[in-house]
Amino acid sequence: MNIFRLAGDMTHLMSVLVLLLKIHTIKSCAGISLKTQELYALVFITRYLDIVTDYISFYNTMMKLIFVASSISIVWYMRSHKIVRRSYDKEQDTFRHYMLVIPCIVLALLVHDKFTFKEVLWAFSIYLEAVAILPQLVLLQRSKNIDNLTGQYVFLLGAYRGLYILNWIYRYFTEKHYFRWIPWVSGIIQTALYADFFYYYFKSWKNNEKLQLPA
Repeated sequence: MNIFRLAGDMTHLMSVLVLLLKIHTIKSCAGISLKTQELYALVFITRYLDIVTDYISFYNTMMKLIFVASSISIVWYMRSHKIVRRSYDKEQDTFRHYMLVIPCIVLALLVHDKFTFKEVLWAFSIYLEAVAILPQLVLLQRSKNIDNLTGQYVFLLGAYRGLYILNWIYRYFTEKHYFRWIPWVSGIIQTALYADFFYYYFKSWKNNEKLQLPA
């Protein structure tokens, strides 16, 4: 554990809390991509299956439980809650997210640290997380009205991955034999996908304008 990982974890947690605040308090999921939320649920479920077999620390276990439970609850809210589901814009959220899942499965079977069930699932979750935000970014480009909570949610997700890159750099220079190129490459790709969003997010913040992405 170091300050960059802790900051990354807390930023990731804040992104989830912001989204749950929007959904639970306002009873709205407008501007949120169900496709992205389903991908994240799949990411956390496949990555944290080891929660029942491996114990690292109380902190590690709790964070895993929080991300699995919150991702499933968000999908449930958007699909089944009688009020929240009415605000879901199905006509705009049309990204074919299964087209992301299939290549990630194939890539995980071909490129992994070790050919075991757990390691292949872990690699799959890393690859899928790198691109899971794409349906959300596409939806934001189509949306003419991006509310503050949605913008903050996406910003915090991007910031979390950026902080994790700093964590990896720190660990590379402070820990012997620390080298994990699968999450490194995937993390860099994931962060790069946010570049356009970050630009317009900071531009809108600087000019005190409403966030809008170019179509």
